[in-house]
Amino acid sequence: MTNSESPVVLLASAGGIARITLNRPEKRNALNSELIETLKDALRRAAEAGDVRVIVLSGAGSDFCSGADLSALQKISTASVTENLEDARSLMELFILIRSIRVPVVAAVKGRALAGGCGLATACDIVLAARSSRFGYPEVKIGFVPAMVMAILRRNVSEKRAFEMVTLGAEIGAEDALSFGLVNHVLDDEAFEDEVDAFVQRFMKTSGAAVALTKQLLYRTDAMSFEDALQFGVDENVIARMSEDCQKGIARFLNK
Repeated sequence: MTNSESPVVLLASAGGIARITLNRPEKRNALNSELIETLKDALRRAAEAGDVRVIVLSGAGSDFCSGADLSALQKISTASVTENLEDARSLMELFILIRSIRVPVVAAVKGRALAGGCGLATACDIVLAARSSRFGYPEVKIGFVPAMVMAILRRNVSEKRAFEMVTLGAEIGAEDALSFGLVNHVLDDEAFEDEVDAFVQRFMKTSGAAVALTKQLLYRTDAMSFEDALQFGVDENVIARMSEDCQKGIARFLNK
């Protein structure tokens, strides 16, 4: 087992599972530049570890992530255009990183996931939500815009649901988030950690190489034309056929 700690993000890995914890419980794990940069570093290190098959992202304390903290909002209000651009790009890099690293990233959401915190959760490949959790984009209530998270939201829910969420700024419960398409599964609060563990263990029974190729294929074809997506699928199909995992898997199947 390996462990690495920082004041704002915890990283621990064991048995093929890397666990990354946002560690600002006194601030409801609110986002600031330090947390975002440290989280990106933790994600990279976890993904680069050869034995890691899945990453679980959670929040310490009672909430997953409440969005930008007060100091970050104050910084936004006084920053120059260049400073705001750099700050926004840093968050954009985090969302892109989650989709581009080779292993699945599973958000384990308890408590509130709001604004950028809701975007962070739904940027993950899979979202597991405690029954008492809450989701929402309240930015419009302070005259702000859910800008980068819109690209994520628009890929998860229908146009009508997205419009309702971002223009009313209301919070929704886990069951509504499930019906909207924001989360994959709603789990009981009392058994949440155990059920999260049981779910991610399922990745131990799959081919890590095949999952990595499948993740890349799913997201990269998103903006492609039908024919380009098929051609990219041809290329990925050939890569998969030549992989050691596939050849061993075919041999096992044929020798049954």
